[in-house]
Amino acid sequence: MTAVFAPYSYHADPAVPPFPDDKPVIVFDGLCGFCSAWARFVMRFDRQQVFRLLAAQSALGRALYVHYGLDPENYETNIVIMDGVPWFKSEAAIRAAGTLGFPWSLARIVRVLPLGWRDALYDVVARNRFRIMGRRDVCFAPDVKDRARFLA
Repeated sequence: MTAVFAPYSYHADPAVPPFPDDKPVIVFDGLCGFCSAWARFVMRFDRQQVFRLLAAQSALGRALYVHYGLDPENYETNIVIMDGVPWFKSEAAIRAAGTLGFPWSLARIVRVLPLGWRDALYDVVARNRFRIMGRRDVCFAPDVKDRARFLA
């Protein structure tokens, strides 16, 4: 995705409900086994609890997908919102991993590859994500101890 959005552009969109955005937010497909595993990975290794997570299937997740011009039925990218700025596809994954500390911050090295190549690889994985790790029958829900890290 090459569109550029002003920081916190969703504040001016009446279709996006207000939400706490003082921390980075990862919007992920809660029905995708691969994406849900990513959410669990972030919760496990985000020791500073930097991120909040949000299932794309929620009302807020859907509103953000629509706001950013993404298909709200086909979640082929996670969205990472940091300081009000959205990141998509490979850059979203790199920025999120880069925030988790060593050794995950080494993911930043992947930026030596051109964005087009990175996103093409991301697209292949996204298109095949259900074949890789399956589809959940119900949306991913966090354990009780992690619920405070999730936006509704």
